[in-house]
Amino acid sequence: MSLLRSARFPAIVLLGAAILALIIANSPLGPAAAGVKETYLGIPGVFEMSVGHWVQDGLLAVFFFIVAVELQYELTNGELNSARKALQPAIAAAGGVVVPVVVYLIFAVGSDAVDGWPIPTATDIAFALGVLAVFGRGLPSGIRIFLLALAILDDIVGIVFIAVLFTDDVNIGLLAFAALAVVLFGVLSRRLDTRARVPIAIVLVLLAIATWVLVYESGVHATIAGVALGLAMAQRPALRTRHELEPWVNGIVLPLFAFSAALVVIPSVSPSQLSPAFWGVLVALPVGKIVGISIAGWISLRLGSRGAAPHLSFADLLAAGALGGIGFTVSLLLSELAFAGAPVIRDEATLGVLGGSMISIVLAAILVAARARHYRRTQPAAADEHPAHPTEGQIA
Repeated sequence: MSLLRSARFPAIVLLGAAILALIIANSPLGPAAAGVKETYLGIPGVFEMSVGHWVQDGLLAVFFFIVAVELQYELTNGELNSARKALQPAIAAAGGVVVPVVVYLIFAVGSDAVDGWPIPTATDIAFALGVLAVFGRGLPSGIRIFLLALAILDDIVGIVFIAVLFTDDVNIGLLAFAALAVVLFGVLSRRLDTRARVPIAIVLVLLAIATWVLVYESGVHATIAGVALGLAMAQRPALRTRHELEPWVNGIVLPLFAFSAALVVIPSVSPSQLSPAFWGVLVALPVGKIVGISIAGWISLRLGSRGAAPHLSFADLLAAGALGGIGFTVSLLLSELAFAGAPVIRDEATLGVLGGSMISIVLAAILVAARARHYRRTQPAAADEHPAHPTEGQIA
């Protein structure tokens, strides 16, 4: 289990799952795999979804739950618990959202791919931290903290896009019941340290399932249920739950989603015939993120007061921008949602996410390794620092 809690191994598993899916989709096994993805499971006539939707809407809600728990921790006790601390990564994150959108629209405006503009706005925390762990030995903790804050803020933007842009015909009544279930979940979670821990835990699981079903049926994307539950849960039990779920999410949930999302056939067409969605995402992730994060981050250094955030050079910001271009998980989800009714464009946008993320991984590896060498040579003491991170040991 400790291997699946590490920063490096889950990123390797995630990438391997995506590559395997591409190989299978473009082999004689492709039609059979696609058939499995479209197979419906559930209670006939009551509640059924395809295997692909169970992964995207069901399992991925667990991933968003642990993201929300980490967000709650950072907003209350971590690196985003004050406006002063959050200023620099917030400005950098804003640049890392706006510039990729502009780059994407340069390719897609006026075409049927224009709805995909949210796709290159996301940063994959697990992947970015995995690359940082592999190539960043010697980086000061301030850079790691900056990247974590940046990625979390990017996730907030992605969550808002999912909640606002991909919600149709909302059933207010069901959403109100879901909100009530979340409130009850939050209240009961604060009683988990009593003698009635086991029955309360069972009720919490039932409330979580009920919340997910109600949110799904209300017309809001079901992953928002995971976000709401993660933010509502009392922090100590939430961090313990996150710790227990993390290896399962890293080892099963995210690889299954990566496999399902990357199960696309590479079109046999010339580059000029590829959708603007492909080119927009392919360029917007590496280029848009690097330009947006580095320039906005540089501006934030001039606006913020000294001591408000760790000192970062422009070269550090370039490395952070390259890491930010690793979209993967949330970008794949946004691709699925943006082009749900256009499978051909969706598949090409997915290929753009994979290609853009791979380019960003290579660029990030080069830039992060260069900065790590610089700090090992010039600041050996700072290079030994490690970032604080909520773990089981810290909350027990």
